[in-house]
Amino acid sequence: MERNYRTAHLVHKTCLSESAQTYHFEFVLEDGAELAFTPGQFISAVAEDRSGKEQVRAYSLASAPSGNRFELCLNRVEGGFFSNRLADLPEDVPVGAPVRVFGPNGYFTLHEPVTDSILIATGTGVAPMRSMLQWLFPADGGNRSDGKQIWLVYGTRHATELYYRDAFEALAARHANFHYLPTLSRASDDWAGLRGYVQEHVAKIVKFRAEQNGQPLPASPVDPAVPIAQLQFDIYAYACGLSPMITSVRDTLKPLGWHRKQIVTERYD
Repeated sequence: MERNYRTAHLVHKTCLSESAQTYHFEFVLEDGAELAFTPGQFISAVAEDRSGKEQVRAYSLASAPSGNRFELCLNRVEGGFFSNRLADLPEDVPVGAPVRVFGPNGYFTLHEPVTDSILIATGTGVAPMRSMLQWLFPADGGNRSDGKQIWLVYGTRHATELYYRDAFEALAARHANFHYLPTLSRASDDWAGLRGYVQEHVAKIVKFRAEQNGQPLPASPVDPAVPIAQLQFDIYAYACGLSPMITSVRDTLKPLGWHRKQIVTERYD
């Protein structure tokens, strides 16, 4: 596939977590043209390493479409190349310096029409969820959720690693159908929120929703005679993170009667 390279300039960098060395970046495209993408997709950054070899890294877009601007969320990785170049600003890539990108690409996107949805993320896997949520609940007061129930189950180790926490809490305060559920696996004694792993809380959501709707669990299996392309469900799960989390979510939902097509995933490793 031919790559359409474009040049982006970094206009702002914010540290989201000192302990995790995680940063939020805002870019603007040099040509001024719109970056058209579907929330949940990723963009690829390109640079040459010290040996002159081209290195390509894919990053989920952390913002909804907004003209020629886009945002990313990434952290330093031991032995990493591009993430560390950006995380080490201003030494390696001064603010305003050009970065070559191409894309967007990817199929980790919301099904339409919008259904009840459980967004499940760990670490920087929250980036595409932020993009989806900004699209569903625009800052201008619009609302594309059609009244569907939207959950964000966000898992990390410590409270200092809950990226965009204030924004998600504010969003939940404005929209009764959006539920922000952060959970910590290594919570301190003063943490008053949820504890444990994301799949535990996803199971509780599914069971509670089934009880509210009078639907016994596990649900009836999908008729195998129905072509996959024609399958329609009233709820989907979208999970983004490392492989063990993705596997755990699948293993949790399958016994509850969920079809594999209801579970949309993006693995970071």
